Amino acid sequence: MKITLKRSVIGRPKYQVETVKALGLKRIGDSREVQDTPAVRGMIRTVEHLLEVEA
Repeated sequence: MKITLKRSVIGRPKYQVETVKALGLKRIGDSREVQDTPAVRGMIRTVEHLLEVEA
């Protein structure tokens, strides 16, 4: 799965900021290929309003 950070984490709760960091994203526009596992899906669901996800 390819994930891209589309919105800023400024002003977001700390758990959301930490989740974005754990996914390996640092700034708006950063993309990453991640494995489709239940743990990663849960992390994506936590911050899905900040991300763009491509299967």
